[in-house]
Amino acid sequence: MNDKTRYQIMKNRQLLTGYNLSDVGAEKTDQEKNLSPLPPLKKKQGWGTIVLPTDFEKLNLITDIRTVFAQRESRRKYSPEPVSLLELSFFLWSAQGVRRMAGPSSNPVTFRNVPSAGSRHPLETYLFLNNVEGLDKGIYHYLPENHQLEVWDKRGDYEEELTEALCGQTFAAKAPVVFVLSALPYRTEWRYGLKSAKYILLDTGHACENLYLAATAAGCGCCAIGAYDQDRLDELLDFMPGPSAEKTYECAVYAAAVGKLPA
Repeated sequence: MNDKTRYQIMKNRQLLTGYNLSDVGAEKTDQEKNLSPLPPLKKKQGWGTIVLPTDFEKLNLITDIRTVFAQRESRRKYSPEPVSLLELSFFLWSAQGVRRMAGPSSNPVTFRNVPSAGSRHPLETYLFLNNVEGLDKGIYHYLPENHQLEVWDKRGDYEEELTEALCGQTFAAKAPVVFVLSALPYRTEWRYGLKSAKYILLDTGHACENLYLAATAAGCGCCAIGAYDQDRLDELLDFMPGPSAEKTYECAVYAAAVGKLPA
């Protein structure tokens, strides 16, 4: 192992023990400086508003949690049958749905169906929809406060670019739904400073596992994707180039393909 590789391994391991990073530079966090945080929810920026159904009792869900755990695995083959809007709604609610909000309007806290360090919830959810009942093919953004979708990009010819962004994983780009979880790091950095990267990655894992379990309970398949081209995927979602220390910086951190299981 050469010195450059050894140094990078040490830096990566420092991220794994991120709590110790609080001593680096000994600078106060922006919360300690009484600076304003980022809002916990992104304002509507796209086109249109799609209200998602919430009558989840109509879904034929597996309700035995042991069965859900036993059947949960990564699935890469999907049926041509479309995902229903109600199923998609359930997946979004399970992975990032807001139960309630509390605190002052200038710095509200969201309580969701997944844990997050300090309840900072740095994630946003984007969807590449290819085969969802009642929705046009395109790129969408989830608005969790009111459980709605907005159209992020109206074009439906993204498949080639998405395949390239997902490092040639054609099965994912052709899936009925591709979830992309992005992070606005400053939401967490405002409170935790240099410790935040570890917490954000932990939060992302919580959200994706809920997506896996929700898809399994609904009789669908899910496959998480960590191998992607960062610049291409960020560009496809119209994020600013990075890395950047800007407070509004946003980047993709995880993806997952979802679809009905073949017979």
